[in-house]
Order: sequence, then structure tokens, then C-alpha cells
Amino acid sequence: MQSEYKNTFRVAVIGGGPAGLMAAQTLAMSADAAALQVDVYDAMPSVGRKFLLAGRGGMNITHAEPYETFVTRYGKRAATLQPMLDAFGPQHVRDWVHGLGIATFVGTSGRVFPTEMKAAPLLRAWLHRLREHGVHFHQRHRWTGWREDGALLLDTPDGELAVQADATILALGGASWARLGSDGAWVPLLGRQGVEVAPLVPANCGFDVQWSEHFSGKYAGDPLTTVAIISTDASGQLLHKQGQFVVTASGVEGSLIYALSAALRDQIAADDSALIYLDLLPDLGEERVLDEVSHPRGSRSMASHLQSRLGIKGVKAGLLRECATAEEYADPAKLARVLKMLPLRLRAPRPIDEAISTAGGVRFEALEGSMLKAKPGVFVAGEMVDWEAPTGGYLLTACLASGQATANDVLRWRNSA
Repeated sequence: MQSEYKNTFRVAVIGGGPAGLMAAQTLAMSADAAALQVDVYDAMPSVGRKFLLAGRGGMNITHAEPYETFVTRYGKRAATLQPMLDAFGPQHVRDWVHGLGIATFVGTSGRVFPTEMKAAPLLRAWLHRLREHGVHFHQRHRWTGWREDGALLLDTPDGELAVQADATILALGGASWARLGSDGAWVPLLGRQGVEVAPLVPANCGFDVQWSEHFSGKYAGDPLTTVAIISTDASGQLLHKQGQFVVTASGVEGSLIYALSAALRDQIAADDSALIYLDLLPDLGEERVLDEVSHPRGSRSMASHLQSRLGIKGVKAGLLRECATAEEYADPAKLARVLKMLPLRLRAPRPIDEAISTAGGVRFEALEGSMLKAKPGVFVAGEMVDWEAPTGGYLLTACLASGQATANDVLRWRNSA
């Protein structure tokens, strides 16, 4: 049924992150735009706050690897997400950014960035486009649920507001970085409506390690460059990936850890901890490492010998002392082995609010397309649905694709009513 608001079909988008803004854009620029009223409500003083925070690291918008490989990065949800990614994938993201007047480039790792490496110009151009197409923004409007007659309830600086909408798109994110708006407060609100929600857990997160006081105090903040991690996931599948990460006071974090965090998190959930192995010399074979360790060292200490022959120094030398046994350190053959397979036990993921993103959310079984089976006319988009993605532009691409797909579901539902 259409609302009486200007005789238009009114869509309320709750959440001003990438998924919500893309949903608003898709509606406002659709063939049906003249018959739609699109309002974006956000709890924060301005929209896109997490988007801007991501931009501090260079604003990685997507990835330029072959699309067939790109889709696989979504793990067990790859097949489910592929239709929306087919419709709005990595090249569509780049074309969209170019259409906003922002040039992009591909970095050496295949990641795609705006030429200026900033999020703010992109967000400004995007919001300008949305306003030009009639999208209305309402800041400091926190959604708190529904009234008995189905009206949306919003907490505003002027008190509680009830909004009648013909369709609602919830794009409220997960539960990481709550101070930027994604606090997971929507979970009990949907649960009370009978919507199945998988528990929200950290994704792209760091992990706790029981460091010694000496190691933590000396090396916290130091990066480990050119290392590899070897591990197995909860199903026993071998994991092997090279990259870099950072030692923290409580454990480890960084791009290499994030890339494996889903499997490591699930292994900890199953076994209470996850054992990984560090290859401190991934560019050298085992025989070469053994040859160098076994080379006569004369009066030099083993630490000086490893630094001279293999470049093991600083945090790598500290890790070796922290994780290898005295017996391994004294035996050249065993030492060469642990340089290639140094055991490190991860105890727990870091708290969800520290994570870059979250896993869990509204289960796909609770949806018909992107509409809640328990609440016809209410749709969900973005990170609040039960999928996850690694860093590298995959999360943002899927959020944008989800926003577009959800808006198109709204249009189809409207036209079929």
C-alpha cells in the first residue's frame, strides 16, 4: 500500500553506511524515482563515519584480481553472494567511483584506491549526487523498533518520532567500532520479531597470545615483514599464506592475520585455541636454512650468527627466543626446522568492537531475497546479513552490491503489490 505522503511510495533507509547509501542511490536514480520518496535515517551526527575511518588507511575500494578469483574470497557464502556481485562487482565499483569524478589506480598488491588515497572527497561527491536526486537525510535519528501499527520509531533530539514507510531498508552494519554507529543494537529488535540472527562475532580481527612480559614490553608495535603462516582450519584443511603482521601488547594483528582470521576464529571456537606455525624465512627453502644455520660460527653467539647468515634480528629474533625451546635453539637441525615452522598458539579473538568487521547477522534462511519473512516490507542490506569478507576491498564491494540488490528487491516488491 502506498503512503499518503505526497502520494508517493515512501522508503525509509535506516543506516547511512555504504550499503544504505547505495540502496538510496539505486532507488533515487531508478526508473520509478519520480514515484518514490527516499529518506535516510542515521543515529550519528553525519553519515558514512566508518567509511571515512577506512579512508585513513588509503581507502581501498575494491580489488583488481580476476573476477573468478575475487568471488571465491567470500568463502562459504560465495555462491550466495555471486548474483549480486555479478550485477555490481569490482569493475562496477570503479566505474561508479569514476562517475563521481574520482580517479582510481591499482596498487602493486592488486588493491584499488582513489588517486588521492582519501575517502572524504568520494563521500562528499556521493552525498551531493544523492541530494541532487532528492534523497532526504535525517541525522541523529536512532531507530528503536516499531510501534504497534507498524510505524518506525526513532529517537531524535526533539524526542521520539514515528515514521510511516511503505518499505524499510535496514542497513545498520555489524557490531564493530560502536562509536561510529555500528553497535549491533538491532539484534534484539529483530529477535523480538522472530527473525533468526546468527550471533555477531569478530571478523578481520587480531588475536590474543600469552606473551611473556619481556617480549610484550620490548616488541609491541613492531611489524613482522615477509613471514608466512601455516595452519589448518576447523575442518582440517591446510592454510598457507605469506604477508606481514604486527606484534601487539596482547597478541597479533595486521593484514596477514586478518586474511586468516575467519578460519582461526572458528578453530578457537571449536578447540579453545588455534595453533599456527610461522615461517620466518618464507623465501628460503629448508635446505638453504639448514646450511646457513649449520655454517661454522666460531666464537659468535647463535643470535649474531643468525643475524649474519639469515637476517634474523629484532622482532623475528625475539619471537624465536619467545617460542622456541632451549633444546631447539641449541640444535642446528631443530633450529632450522623452527625457523620454518615456529609454533604460536592463539588464545582468543580480540573484542568485537576492535574488529574491522563482523561475521554473523540475519540468517539467509530468514530472508526471501533480501526481505524479512517475518516482516514483509522490511529489507536488510550490507554487513548485518550473515556473510563476511576479508580486507582488500572485498567487504566494501559486497556492501555496495548488497545495497543495490536490496533496493532492486524493494522496487520489485512495490511493483508486484
